[in-house]
Amino acid sequence: MVDHAALIDDLIKISVEAGMAIMKIYESDISVEHKDDKTPVTEADRLGEEIILAGLKRSAPEIPVVAEESAAAGNIPEVGAQFFLVDPLDGTKEFIKKNGEFTVNIALIEHGAATAGVIYVPAKKKLYGGYGATAFMQEIDPHHADPLAEASPRRTISARVGDRRALVAVASRSHRDTKTDEYLSHYNIADMVAAGSSLKFCLVAEGVADLYPRHGPTMEWDTAAGHAIVTAAGGTVTRLDGTPLQYGKTDENFRNPYFVVKGPVA
Repeated sequence: MVDHAALIDDLIKISVEAGMAIMKIYESDISVEHKDDKTPVTEADRLGEEIILAGLKRSAPEIPVVAEESAAAGNIPEVGAQFFLVDPLDGTKEFIKKNGEFTVNIALIEHGAATAGVIYVPAKKKLYGGYGATAFMQEIDPHHADPLAEASPRRTISARVGDRRALVAVASRSHRDTKTDEYLSHYNIADMVAAGSSLKFCLVAEGVADLYPRHGPTMEWDTAAGHAIVTAAGGTVTRLDGTPLQYGKTDENFRNPYFVVKGPVA
């Protein structure tokens, strides 16, 4: 049985360590390569993943890890009832653009559900976490010698219970499409906000937005940490037909179907 509260503490330490290394690369000249699927990859993706994999091996050596860069190289372990999903640098395009909207994502999957996760946004000095019915955010500056010692207290966050007649929607900064606009036309959208990477999940979790539909391709490591945090904050993440978004889809190479993230009012 996993102690989620203790695990979250470990995931925070690991994600911050990775974030510190990523920021050193971010604040220098970034060298960009492209994977076989034409998506960009940087030294920060690889170094961040190395740090996270080492940290998870120390923290929970018995739990297998599916991580983006390892998976791209064909290194995918057999997964059972429990495994970790890792995206060491979600929002590589945002990282390259140097707009700060990139994240470090780590999530625990249990029986197909995202049950605990952290998202660290090092350039914005914010960390989001969630497990069970506990969701929180805290300020953690990766430039400090000991970021966790100087971190702010955890602040509880919750999905917004607002006005169904005046919803706030969040859309991808890099992947906005006509299908998303068509989907949102069925709701009373009063405002739109744009964000990169898994920050879109965080905006719903902390009550800044009510609705985030995604009609583009994503992988399980892109969404799992955000899913855990949104659920802990009182929101939902489902397929477009309302059925649960599940994890461990090995027969689909960990690809997600289209999905929607909602706060209680949406």
